[in-house]
Amino acid sequence: MIEVQGLCKSFGAVTAVKNVTCTIANGEVVGLLGPNGAGKTTTMRMITGYLAMDAGTISVDGIDVAGDSRGARARIGYLPENAPLYLDMEVTDFLSYIARLRGVHGKATPGRIREMVARCGLSSVVGRPIGELSKGYRQRVGLAAAMIHHPPVLILDEPTSGLDPNQIIEIRNLIRELGKERTVILSTHILQEVEATCDRALIINRGALVGEGTLQELLKNRGEATRYYLLVNAAEQLLRERSTGCPAARFVTCVHKENNWHEAVFETSGGNGAAGEQLFDWVVANGWRLRELRKETASLEDVFRELTTG
Repeated sequence: MIEVQGLCKSFGAVTAVKNVTCTIANGEVVGLLGPNGAGKTTTMRMITGYLAMDAGTISVDGIDVAGDSRGARARIGYLPENAPLYLDMEVTDFLSYIARLRGVHGKATPGRIREMVARCGLSSVVGRPIGELSKGYRQRVGLAAAMIHHPPVLILDEPTSGLDPNQIIEIRNLIRELGKERTVILSTHILQEVEATCDRALIINRGALVGEGTLQELLKNRGEATRYYLLVNAAEQLLRERSTGCPAARFVTCVHKENNWHEAVFETSGGNGAAGEQLFDWVVANGWRLRELRKETASLEDVFRELTTG
């Protein structure tokens, strides 16, 4: 549905996007993930035709964005981070106006508006000016406007920014539903957002694509490292000295907790399933007391930090 090849964009001496290449299949919900200032919004603006690219090619549903910008944009619903709304307009009047701009005319308009009102949960605010609505409902109006022309591609830039926890859950559920019938690109720097809504993630850092794949693939590519956290009643120096005699895992660090209690961190690779038992035996053999032994496998946060901070 979307093909991006060698995409580049600079603003003066600042390179915002450099040589990004990716493909997004029909019906995928893809998270565009990266820290603030990574180039996510610039990439999305070029895909939508809002910004001209310096180099590269973009096609949407087989249409070249540079060659036929209007045709490509007709297939895209775009919701920027700050939804462009006329605050003095009533909800359905605004949707009717957007429908006309998007080429929805005549008898199709009322039915399309009713569909969007129901789909985006706006029935309770029909008749009210948009300026009187909460930010959560304004986001819903913006989403309805982005979908009024039934685009096969939906591009959402930080759709839950500034929302309260209940509103975030509602928008996430809505995005999951939308992903069943169209291609969705979701830009965010919130990891939970990607885990909750996306099939696949593209990770951008300093304008470059540094990782991509399903969440399982990203975790697998990191390796099979597993960390063990042991809360042990032993001196730090002794823990460090005797860690070399522990065959189960590699000693990483030691953190003081209270009195003589320290949290020792060990890491294994290669899928040593018995490492936990071996670490327990190592503590017992040294005559120390053990208050806690906790196992943690790699998370999306670990992958994100490694790819964006090195």
